[in-house]
Amino acid sequence: MPVNTNERMAWFNGELLPESEVRISFRDRGWLFGDTAFDVARTFGGKPFKLREHVQRLYRTLTYLQIDPGVSADEMCAISERVVEANAPLLTPDKDYWVGQRISRGLVPVDGEAPERAGPTVVVDCTPLPLSTRAADFRDGIEVVVPSVRRTPPAAMSPRAKMGNYINLILGDLEARSRNPRAWAILLDTCGNLAEGLGSNVFLVRDGALFTPRADFVLPGISRGVVMQLASELGIACTETDLSLYDASNADEAFLTSTSLCLCPVRAINGAVVANPAIPGPVTERLTAAYSELVDFDFVAQYLRHLDQ
Repeated sequence: MPVNTNERMAWFNGELLPESEVRISFRDRGWLFGDTAFDVARTFGGKPFKLREHVQRLYRTLTYLQIDPGVSADEMCAISERVVEANAPLLTPDKDYWVGQRISRGLVPVDGEAPERAGPTVVVDCTPLPLSTRAADFRDGIEVVVPSVRRTPPAAMSPRAKMGNYINLILGDLEARSRNPRAWAILLDTCGNLAEGLGSNVFLVRDGALFTPRADFVLPGISRGVVMQLASELGIACTETDLSLYDASNADEAFLTSTSLCLCPVRAINGAVVANPAIPGPVTERLTAAYSELVDFDFVAQYLRHLDQ
């Protein structure tokens, strides 16, 4: 393994290279068309969490997109572990990584010319988590804004596949942040029900029970699944159902889940403060404690230590 003390390393088409040496052609279908699959795990104390589950979801997306990555899921897990190990020396105290796997269909051939390289483009990388950027969300609660942009319907493209074509969610996020720079967007589906945000799932709490949008209309996040399992173990009812803005306005608590956040309380939705003003609310607090116990890591404290950095 290359010795690295100055620059993060990434896996690029079979080689472990410094990030600055990774060069993706402008003829790559990922650049030209967003023709990619990806997934992202995170580390806790430098150790990847549920890496295999993330990779398995990646391979379900690849099957849906009809992309052959050229390596097995087991090999992808091993490559990801190797990339984390290579970047461990650069992980400063109290920091953690996103661990991403990104695969495009490869290069678009030029008529009459031999291709520069056949097969998919495969990148595995580590990116430091934005702990200081998101620390205030754990102190104050997330401010959710529901934009006018609707989530692409399943009849057009399955939201269950994690693809590089994120423009639908990005447009919603841009609109939300134009109204509130701190906002996290949660899009509605084409029927007017809550769907999801850019890498995040939403939960509402009402009368001590959890409610979250149906998996048919959202990407079922790994963290979403963790929370649902923890809720079952804690005896907290959890229902997947259609949820309207009426339901959101009458929630006692709300929170978002994502790979980086794990789960983070919501303070307000479209400017209306949720009924229980505590951050976090009692159900959210129980689930947060259970999540921290599961991963043997206090991720909330990690975020809060990065306030004002």
